[in-house]
Amino acid sequence: MLPDKKFISYEEFENIDIGNENLEFINGSVYMQAAPSVAHQTIVTNLSTEFGIYFRGKECRHFVSPFDVIFKNKDHKNKVQPDLTVICDRSGLNENNYIGIPTLVVEVLSPSTTSKDYIEKMNLYMQFGVKEYWIISPKSKTVEIFALSENGTYSEPIIYSKDDIVISEIFKDFSVRLQTLFI
Repeated sequence: MLPDKKFISYEEFENIDIGNENLEFINGSVYMQAAPSVAHQTIVTNLSTEFGIYFRGKECRHFVSPFDVIFKNKDHKNKVQPDLTVICDRSGLNENNYIGIPTLVVEVLSPSTTSKDYIEKMNLYMQFGVKEYWIISPKSKTVEIFALSENGTYSEPIIYSKDDIVISEIFKDFSVRLQTLFI
């Protein structure tokens, strides 16, 4: 059962998170994830396939939601489940989740998550230093890539659409034809 109050502690969240695979906790607020659409899952599956081929035999690994990513500092913790997560520093991997900073995070928009992905999650990822953040829109069939600048903020996104070939800002030799994500 979700709490009645607007903000709770991470300890309170842990008590309600038991057995609830689809909860996220960002800056004191609990978010319940709805079941994804077929279009959403198609994009995640197709991009996961491309990542799997690209990262095979490399140091970095990718993970597909539901996979808990815990961001923590001395003041607080946050738990999210990005649609796709690329982890290059494996020291934070354990049996159940990842505690640390992913290198690249991908969120596929759903009507119920758009503002959370653009505001709460983007701010969280920027605050903790996620180097590259992709937002994919099934509706407009676009990919926006936000790269972390030297001053610790996300720069204006590079926007790919329709017949473009998406190229990662970090993994310069990774590319994917946008059309293959939306099949």
